Amino acid sequence: MLKRALMIALALSAPAVLAQPASGVPAAIEQASGMKPSYNAKENVYKISKPRPDMATINGWKLPPFLGTTSYAGFAPTGNAAKVMVMGDMVLYEDEVAPAMDAALDNGLEVTALHNHFFFEQPRLYFMHISGMGEANAMAAAVRKVLDAPQHIRAAHHAPATAFPEWRVPNENRISAAPLDAVFGKKGESNNGMYKVSFGRPVKMHGVTAGDAMGANTWAGFAGSDQQAVVDGDFAVLESELQPVLKSLRSGGINVVAIHQHMTGEEPRLMFLHYLGQGKAQDLAKSVRAAINLTDTKIDSTARK
Repeated sequence: MLKRALMIALALSAPAVLAQPASGVPAAIEQASGMKPSYNAKENVYKISKPRPDMATINGWKLPPFLGTTSYAGFAPTGNAAKVMVMGDMVLYEDEVAPAMDAALDNGLEVTALHNHFFFEQPRLYFMHISGMGEANAMAAAVRKVLDAPQHIRAAHHAPATAFPEWRVPNENRISAAPLDAVFGKKGESNNGMYKVSFGRPVKMHGVTAGDAMGANTWAGFAGSDQQAVVDGDFAVLESELQPVLKSLRSGGINVVAIHQHMTGEEPRLMFLHYLGQGKAQDLAKSVRAAINLTDTKIDSTARK
């Protein structure tokens, strides 16, 4: 008994042992990303960073990379061979968001948030958070493609875009409601030539049900004309639905402009993504409906398109 007590005491008084580097992981990251990772021994994390100086100013003050204009990805070994979990944050101009998001989604990464970090910065900056799980070389190669996407945009156009390349939406709104009702399987609202339809995603908060009328919903609004329309709206999705919906919207050429939460403590937890697209009204509606069909949103099953 005394011997056992002594062994326990020695174990408790011994200094903590730092995690050991994962063999082969840093070499795989460097080879696939082209960047030598730093190593945090305390947390057993490898990290690659890409500072982006002179991106923006606030009231004439230049934002330094040290205070937020650095894109990065951290790789945490899982203990399963060369597999890692990756998390990162990409700082982007508006015209870089869609290409960077496509690079992530097309190469095995998840996009988990898209938002802003500052007020009054010029030009505007967006921050896109990514994550993934897989072989270190595959994850690092995917991250490199995301990091390279902004470079390709800036190589073609040095200055960040301040508007869409094409915007043909007329000022007078004349959206035909009936064809869109048919696509969505529900009668929408019309207002001054515009059209809007919404679908509740009820949740419980503080013991109370919050649904469509409270903003726990997916919706789509259309303006312009049937041939030259703009759609904007919001998707309320479960965490498990987020990636399929992102991929579906992007495949339809619709821009995702924000990914975040609207509530805290709701059950089930909902993520919200905001989107914006332009084209023919029915084509846009079909793209939105295809994404809705990937969720558990309650819609008349006989109206599926």
